[in-house]
Amino acid sequence: MLPDDTQMIDATIRAVLRDVLGLSEERVAAFRSETPLFGALPELDSMAVAGLLTEIEERLGILIEDDEVDGEMLETFGALVRFATAKAAG
Repeated sequence: MLPDDTQMIDATIRAVLRDVLGLSEERVAAFRSETPLFGALPELDSMAVAGLLTEIEERLGILIEDDEVDGEMLETFGALVRFATAKAAG
């Protein structure tokens, strides 16, 4: 996977968080790899997770299996980007 691909996935995840959770552009732009997500963002509750993952699947053209979804992949922004990057790489 090329660095450009990782940057594209990073930007896509930021856009999905903004669009699905209604977060501001400024707030999402400030996310770093270690920024906590699930449990830290009130907007990202268990109901929002399904919509978030569905939108990531659609925008990146990947399939996220139910057994791949866990607290670890949603723990931080970086963990979610790493997960999506690995899925996109096949």
